This record gives sequence, structure tokens and C-alpha cells, in this order.
Amino acid sequence: MLELYGHGGDIHTASAKFGLAPERFLDFSANINPLGPPPGVLDLLGQALPSITAYPDPGHRGLVSRLSGMLGLEPECLVIGNGAAENMALVLLAFAPAKVGVIQPCFSEYAKLAAKFGAEVMAVLGKEERDFKAYPDQIIELISRCGLVFIGQPNNPNGVQYGLQELKSFAEAGERYNTVIVMDEAFIDFIPVERRQSLEKELMAYRNLILIRSMTKFYAIPGLRLGYAIAHPDRAAAMRNKQVTWSVNGLALLAGEACLSANGTYGRDTIAMITEQRSRLRKGLAELSCRTWPGEANFLLVRLPEGWTAAAIQARLGERGILVRSCAMYPGLGPGDIRIAVKSPAACDRLLHELGDVLERGDS
Repeated sequence: MLELYGHGGDIHTASAKFGLAPERFLDFSANINPLGPPPGVLDLLGQALPSITAYPDPGHRGLVSRLSGMLGLEPECLVIGNGAAENMALVLLAFAPAKVGVIQPCFSEYAKLAAKFGAEVMAVLGKEERDFKAYPDQIIELISRCGLVFIGQPNNPNGVQYGLQELKSFAEAGERYNTVIVMDEAFIDFIPVERRQSLEKELMAYRNLILIRSMTKFYAIPGLRLGYAIAHPDRAAAMRNKQVTWSVNGLALLAGEACLSANGTYGRDTIAMITEQRSRLRKGLAELSCRTWPGEANFLLVRLPEGWTAAAIQARLGERGILVRSCAMYPGLGPGDIRIAVKSPAACDRLLHELGDVLERGDS
């Protein structure tokens, strides 16, 4: 198993296991923009290296200013974090819920972080007939029993969104039961604007609603760790009060501002590529007798042909320098389920070729 630390993208474990240098892997196990960082960002970081002799801005003011202008929100509504994961930890620290609700299958850090901070984890299972989304009444009942509930939007690993009316019903339940609702929108930027389902514009109507977003995935800077949360000002302040000073480094803050400045053509090109290649991947995988789910993010949940396990495919492809994410450990999924990132046309071609060859040779 490559998920030694519970996540995809671990090229260092893969290198030790398969004997290849990290840079030789084609990594479909991490959901990162295949275009790489926006033009000019890497050059800017190189020029900024001397700035590491100074402390970063503890108030993150430059990035906060750009984000607040882009989102049309007051700066007091923003919390800049060391990746989306830090903001998830901050909501748990700030509001100290006794019970935390999750909707399985989902990002494993929700339950892991909740347990680390002493909360009891309550779970409901998404239904396969709903593409692994839970029914709204299941979620509202979960909200009624918990102090905080995480909702993936779109959800990882299936990539599906809840509808806007469903989201509003969850936020309203959060107000009714005084439950903090955390909607994890880490992958929402990969979805065309007209198809995004988000309560961003209604944020101020729900005091208990917190939206968490990643900048490292869409802008391909995961090694820098950068994300943000948006929330009602008093909720955001409670999170910032629990944050370690200087938790976000100066290069990450600089890169964040540069990424936002370059997001016009780059963003459109990213969404166009992801939309086209996701459709192409689904078709190619179907021809290999693999089932996929109709997610809208930059990854696909895949069920392998009968008789094949995620562990076997991961091993066979790993030997060939290709990494995929096993989903066998996700509650609600099975031993033959994997997650595949959507990448460039050439990368997708290679994956389909190598996977087809492995399946044809057999030895599952």
C-alpha cells in the first residue's frame, strides 16, 4: 500500500517501494493541476528567495486584500492557512465540538483531525445509487446530533456536488441546531463557474457556515501549503485566535498573490483541459471494463473489473512508474476501487495504455 500516511501523492514512499527516482513517476494519485503553476510564479519565487531572511507577514495582509477584493467579502471574513488542512484543524480548535459528523466516503483528514482533538466521530454513509452522496435527511439528522459537520463540495473521492437547495438546507439546519457546517471546497475551482454549487454569496446569512478552499491544488503549489477559509467575521476571528503565528510562510503568501494575479487565461485553460480530459478518461476506462462515477472535479472514482483489486493494480502500475490512489480503505467503497487524477492528454494516454496492458496480461 502506498498510502502509508493516509493520502495520495506520496512519491517518496513510492520511490522506496518501486526503486525509481521520485521525478520518474507519473502521479495520478494526487489531484494537482496538470498545467503546473501559473506563468511567472516559479521565476518570481526564485527572485524572492532572499526574502526568507525576514519573517512573513503574520497578518497575511497582501493575500487577504487580494482575496477579499476578488470574493467581495470584508477582510475580517478570511482566514489564511497552511493549506486547507490547517483551516480544518483551526475550526476544531476554535469550536471544540464534542461530536463531529462526516459523510463517508470522504477525505480522511476530517475524521483523523476530529479524533486527534478528542471529538467523537459520527458518520453516515453515502448511497451508491446517489453516486455516494448521502440523502439530505440523513445529513440533517447528522447535523442535529453533532457540534460540527464536514461536507465535501465537491466530495473526495467521488467528485460529486450537492445541489444549491440541498446546501441551503444543511446551512439552515446548522443555524437551527447551532452546529458549525464546514463545506470543504478544495476542488471547486476546477468546476466551470456556471456549474459550481456554493453558498459563497449567501455566506453572511449563516453564522455557523464556514467554507474552506485550497490554493495548492488548482495552482499546482502543494509543496508550499496554502489555503483559506471564509466565514462570518466572529467565526473567522475565533479561528485566527487559535492559529500559530507565522504558520504560513512568506514564499507561500507571495505565490498566492501571484497566482491570483495570473488567474485569467490560466484558469480558463485549466477548466477546459480538465473537462475535456475527464470525459476522455471516462470513455477510455469504460472500454477497459472499468466503471466510473460522474464527478465534476479533477479526478475520477473508478471501479476495476471483477477480480482486480486496488492493491494489485497499484503494484503493477507502480512498477511501470504510474501511481494511482487506492480507495479500498474508504468506508463505503470496496477493494477494487481506485481514484485517478485527470491529467494532460499525453499522461492520460499513457495511463490508459499501461492499465489496458496490465488488465490484458491478467495476474490480478
